Amino acid sequence: MAEYLRRFYRESMDAAGLVPFRVIIRESDLLVFAQRDLTAEARASLAAHRADLEDFIVRQPRFRTTHRPYDVPEDSPPVVRLMASAAAGAGVGPMGAVAGAIAQVVGEDLKPLSPEIIVENGGDIFIRSRRERRVGVFAGDSPLSGRLALRIPPTPPQGLGVCTSSATVGPSFSAGRADAALVVAGNAALADAAASALGNRVKQRDDVEEALAAVSAIAGVIGCLVIIGEHLGVLGDLEIERT
Repeated sequence: MAEYLRRFYRESMDAAGLVPFRVIIRESDLLVFAQRDLTAEARASLAAHRADLEDFIVRQPRFRTTHRPYDVPEDSPPVVRLMASAAAGAGVGPMGAVAGAIAQVVGEDLKPLSPEIIVENGGDIFIRSRRERRVGVFAGDSPLSGRLALRIPPTPPQGLGVCTSSATVGPSFSAGRADAALVVAGNAALADAAASALGNRVKQRDDVEEALAAVSAIAGVIGCLVIIGEHLGVLGDLEIERT
């Protein structure tokens, strides 16, 4: 879990009807929207799940370094099991799901306290909303960056994950060259792992169609989007609009 650049995209983030607050513990930097300020509860949740993950990595350090799925014991902590399951579904290493998994478990912990909740963790989002929301798409130096938004209709009660991987923005590992590889899935850990897999597959424009087809076939993926330079590819049940 590396240091991240200043999250300037947050300057334009808003969620009508919800209260924003920020929770930071070392590398984890969450922006949360809820129906009231739940800073203390979010901090306690984040601290507990981080401790579980860090303790597990001490015992099994390969969990952090492998780029392949990694089997974990059934009695592993919830965040570890969530990462391992998402990684197995997407065919990537478990750390490819870490940001989404943290957003997911914190969001789930806060759900009983706020019927609507959005947790953003470095561009990876857990969202549970009763109204339509829009998620902007940032893609580095691509001319499409900041010019597209994803329309998210009211979510199912369990919420959704909206996660983005990039080879040109941020510190996360990618074997590809996509400016943005975005996935919407049934949970944020899976969306994160699938976005990592999607980004890994796109090394040039000609890879986009095949990469979208492969990742959209992952169980639990709702839709995906790739931006590489001036080229945009979309597959699945997504609504995209110009901004």
